[in-house]
Amino acid sequence: MASTIASFRYGDSLVVVGISICTAFLCEAISWVLIYRTNSYKSLRSTIDKASKKLEVMKTVETKVTTKKSKTKKIDRVETSLKESSRDLSLSKIKSGVVVALVLFVVFGLLNSLFEGKAVAKLPFSPAALVQKMSHRGIPGDDVTDCSMAFLYFLCSMSIRTNLQKFLGFAPPRGAAGGPGLFPMPDPKTN
Repeated sequence: MASTIASFRYGDSLVVVGISICTAFLCEAISWVLIYRTNSYKSLRSTIDKASKKLEVMKTVETKVTTKKSKTKKIDRVETSLKESSRDLSLSKIKSGVVVALVLFVVFGLLNSLFEGKAVAKLPFSPAALVQKMSHRGIPGDDVTDCSMAFLYFLCSMSIRTNLQKFLGFAPPRGAAGGPGLFPMPDPKTN
């Protein structure tokens, strides 16, 4: 089957995209087993959803009514609770993240050995210098429109997995999506 697909004009590209789709489904299945079906995840997600809705309501009411100190303290408490819940949710995803990273590492190594030194696609433009180093990685020759497996797989993995998470309903909750990340900004109110 793979040799039949590879004989087409865009066969190598289709193989890389197909493997990327299969890998995305496999990673989401692993995440479902390790995270999304657990009670702790479901309770954290509902806590984040409730807190973000409550915070949104409090902030819209705050703009209509004059700001009071007690109202500000309540908003701060809800924001703190939301941050803590988001942090707990991120920590609960670490185990699955490690397993998914290992799966992606193995698949990338397999694809790299299959398509080593081979252009799998042709870009319709000449990419910028920084992107050229990624898109032309490991390909002999000077044609910068040749696309390596690594670049195509990277683009497919990012876009397919993100959209698959949204489609399956596994996207992060609204309040957690815009979270502070690994290095949060300091709170100006504490100074």
